[in-house]
Amino acid sequence: MDVNSLTKISLVWELHCEGIPKLHIANKLDIGRATVYRWLDGIEEYGGLNLFLDAYQAAKKGERAKRKINPLVKLWVWELREKHNGCCGQKIQYHLKKEKGIYLGTKTIYKILSIKYKLRSKWKKNQKRGSVPKANAPREVVQMDTIDFGELFAFTAVDIFSKEADVLIRPSLEAQDGQAFLHTSMQRRFNGFSDLIQTDGGPEFKREFKKDTHLFCNRHRYSRPYKKNEQSFIESFNRSLRKECLGWTKYKQKDTFKLTDQIENYLVYYHEVRPHISLNMQTPLEFKQLSHF
Repeated sequence: MDVNSLTKISLVWELHCEGIPKLHIANKLDIGRATVYRWLDGIEEYGGLNLFLDAYQAAKKGERAKRKINPLVKLWVWELREKHNGCCGQKIQYHLKKEKGIYLGTKTIYKILSIKYKLRSKWKKNQKRGSVPKANAPREVVQMDTIDFGELFAFTAVDIFSKEADVLIRPSLEAQDGQAFLHTSMQRRFNGFSDLIQTDGGPEFKREFKKDTHLFCNRHRYSRPYKKNEQSFIESFNRSLRKECLGWTKYKQKDTFKLTDQIENYLVYYHEVRPHISLNMQTPLEFKQLSHF
């Protein structure tokens, strides 16, 4: 039992009996004003200081009642799971906040899901995915990823050999957004085809995205979870995009056109002006031209 709390309760009562205002008591003892009111109300309710101290001490010894989850919130979580094709807890958290204005921790969301669904990891611990791809020429390997900017998301891609990159702002992290990025990016930046496209296992790179990958590559590879080194090139580009262009700000959907303009200007700078240490201080376009690819 925390003796200090019992002492403070006694002091609160003594000071109150001396006629000292509750706010001054709170400041003097460095406790919240609401706590002072709660303790004094408790003392009056129990009919005296000693009886309240006994009740307070007994209550602290017992187990706290478990918090109950609102049944309506449970229903919303299950509905979002069904509505968005069995999406993960993080996605449900996003949609719950966006559609219902409610924030719920992912741990609680998975607890709710486990009531109705049998949950298991989609990733097998020792699942073989082949060696980490390397490139000896442009368009051999393109890595893709996403960056969360609040109500907007940046879909990013980089050719790991030439360091050419592309970015597209989308309003959500749905597979349809990934599909739109795949078509846009591969056609305007990567000449329509790459031997291999590598992404992480996010839902934005499943379903519709995965369905169309054969149009733009010979093979689509998912990087292993928690192995950041397998996506090191795109992670490096993402840091540069944040540091040199968009920062760490959270944006609204109304900022889409402004961000698109910023990104277009940055990509011109990135490809034509910004030197890369890994390219012997050449820009991506200089490197590609001088390498005769």
